[in-house]
Amino acid sequence: MTPSIFIESFRNSILIAAALIGMYVPPAGSAQKPTLNHDQKPKPVQAGQQQSGMGGISSAGNFAPVYDAEKRPITAGGFVTNGTVVFEDATKAAGLSRWQHVMGTKTKKYILETDGSGVGLIDYDNDGWLDIYLVNGSTYDALTGKRTPPHAALFHNNHDGTFTDVAAKAGVTNDRWGFGVAIADYDNDGWPDIFVCNFGKNRLYHNNHDGTFTDVAGRAGVTLGNWSDGATWGDYDGDGRLDLFVSGYVHYDLNHQPDPANGDVPFGDCQLHGFPVMCGPRGLPGEPDHLFHNNGDGTFTDVSVKAGVADPGHYYGFTAIFVDVNNDGKPDLLVANDSNPNYLYLNKGDGTFEDLSYVSGFALNNDGREIASMGLAVGDYMNNGLVDMLVTDFSDDYKTLYHNDGDASFTEVGSEAGIAQIPVPFVGWGDGFIDFDNDGWKDIMMINGHVYPQVDEHDWGSTFAERALLFRNLHNGKFEYVPAVKGSGLATLTSGRGAAFGDLFNNGKIDVVINPIDGPPVLLKNVNPDHHHWVELKLVGGEKSPRDAVGATVYLNANGVRQRQDVMSGGSYISSDDQRPHFGLGDATDAGNAEIHWPSGAMEKLKLPAVDRIFTITEGKRITGVLCAKQPCLTKTRAVKAHKP
Repeated sequence: MTPSIFIESFRNSILIAAALIGMYVPPAGSAQKPTLNHDQKPKPVQAGQQQSGMGGISSAGNFAPVYDAEKRPITAGGFVTNGTVVFEDATKAAGLSRWQHVMGTKTKKYILETDGSGVGLIDYDNDGWLDIYLVNGSTYDALTGKRTPPHAALFHNNHDGTFTDVAAKAGVTNDRWGFGVAIADYDNDGWPDIFVCNFGKNRLYHNNHDGTFTDVAGRAGVTLGNWSDGATWGDYDGDGRLDLFVSGYVHYDLNHQPDPANGDVPFGDCQLHGFPVMCGPRGLPGEPDHLFHNNGDGTFTDVSVKAGVADPGHYYGFTAIFVDVNNDGKPDLLVANDSNPNYLYLNKGDGTFEDLSYVSGFALNNDGREIASMGLAVGDYMNNGLVDMLVTDFSDDYKTLYHNDGDASFTEVGSEAGIAQIPVPFVGWGDGFIDFDNDGWKDIMMINGHVYPQVDEHDWGSTFAERALLFRNLHNGKFEYVPAVKGSGLATLTSGRGAAFGDLFNNGKIDVVINPIDGPPVLLKNVNPDHHHWVELKLVGGEKSPRDAVGATVYLNANGVRQRQDVMSGGSYISSDDQRPHFGLGDATDAGNAEIHWPSGAMEKLKLPAVDRIFTITEGKRITGVLCAKQPCLTKTRAVKAHKP
C-alpha cells in the first residue's frame, strides 16, 4: 500500500471510529446527534426487550451518525481514490442489467414488501459452468390478477462473460411473491433442482434434463401456503436422500395488513427514531418452520415435531443451513432468526435433533441478547478444521462472528476479530466466507441495504442503497477492512438483499451476485490482481450419498495449511452458493492432498495432480474429470491419475 493510499484509508477509518464513539460532530443542521455511552458500547438489552426508538426490529440502540470526509453517510461514502481494485461491477457487460427485481411498492408501507429475495448459483444444464437463478417478488396488482406478475430470471452462462435469461423457456418464472431459493439434486438423478420459497405456495422445480423444469411441489407435499422465507437441503437421517428444511417468517394476512391505526400492532413496533415506518416483525405473529423427510418416491413427509425442529415459539425465521458443526459426520441445523434467538439443532443420529441454541452460545450475541439475524455464512476462517458462523443484522448493532470452540460450543468474537464496529451503520443481508485473494484463508464479505426508504429523508447517517463491505483475513483470527476504491465494484450502491458467491467464470476467482430489492442485480466480478494458485472440486456422491454430495466435508492439506470446505445448500441470505469446494493455494505450485468425508460415512484420500484446475471427483472412483482455466489441460493420463498421499 502506497503512503497516500494508506493515509486516505486511515483517515476514513478514523472518521468511522470517531463517529461510532460519538466524537465526530455531524454536519450543521443535523436533525439528530445521538451519541454512545461513555463505555463506547450501547447498554446491553435483555433478551426480548425492545430498545427505545428502534421499532419492530431488534437493535443495540442509537449510535451517532457516521459521515465520511465529504459529509456523506458512510453507507454511501468512505471511498478512496487510489488502491487495489478487488471487484468490478460487471452487471451491464454480463447482460444482467435489464432484469429488475420488484417487491410491492416503493414506499414499503408493509413488511411483506421489505425483505427482498435470494439468488441461487446452479449449473442447470450440466455444462460445467454456473448459471444464475434470481428470485423475484411481486405486486399487489399481480396477486389480484390486475397486472402481469414480475418474473424470476434464469441466466444461462454463455461461457464468454455474458448471460442470457432463459427463465420462460425453462419454465421457472415462478410468478409468485418470491423469497428464498435452495439448489440441490433431491432425487439423485444427477441434475440440480430448484426450491423456491414464496408468500403463498412454494415451488419445487424438478430438472427435466433438457433445459426445462416442472413444478412438482404439490405432488411432493412441500407447498405450505403462508410465508416461507429460507430453505436448506441436507440428508439429516443418512439414508442417501436429501431432506428439506423451510423457515417460516411472519404469519401474514394479506387482507388485514399490520397497521398501528387498527390497534393490532403496538405503536412502538411501527417507528424508527420516532418516525412512522412499516410494522414488524415484532408485534406480528410468527410462522413456524418445517422439516420435510424425503420418502424417495418424489414425495416428502413433514416430520418437524417428531424431529424436534418445529419452532414452537414461531420465531421469525430467515436463513437456514444444514452443516456438521461438531465433526461427527452428521449434518446439524442452523437457523438465523430475525429479532429472536437463533437456533442450533444438534443431530442426534436417530432422526431427531437436540436444541442447543442457548447452550452452544449461538442463540444470542456477546451482550446476551437476540439480534435481527438475516444473513448466515458458515466457514472455517481459522483453518483449524472447525466451522464458524458469521451473522449479519440490522444497523445500529454489531455484526456477529461465532468462533467454534469445539464440541458444538461457540464464542462470539466479532469485536476481537475486528469486524464488529465498522459495519454498525449498515443493514447487513447476504454474507460469505470467501477467499477473494486465494491466499488459503477465508475473508469476509457483507452485502448491505436498508429496510426503510425513509432513511433517505432524514439525517440519520444512513442510506437506503448501501455499499458492500470486505474484510481480509490476517491469518491470526483477525480481519482488516479493505477500503472501497471509487468507481470499483465495492463502491457500487444497491439496496442489497440476497447474495451468492461462486466461480462464475471458471477462472478460480470467487465472484458475487447480488439480488437487490427493487432494482437490477449486481454482478461483482473478482479482478483482484493476485497470481495465486487454486483448486476446485466438483463432487459426485456414490450410491449411499446424495448424488450432488451435499453434506460432504473436504479437507485440503497444501502450502502448510489444512483448509476445510463443506458442500452446502442454502446460506448467505436465503440464497444458494457455488457447491464446488474452492481452495486458494497462495504461491504454492503443489495442489496438495485432499481428504473427502462423504455423506455416506466413507472417507477418501487422494493427491491432486495439478493447480488451477476444477477436478470432478466421484465417490469410490477418485478423479473422473478435469477442467482447466485459461490454459491447455494436461494429457488425459496425467490429468486423471491420482496418487495416495
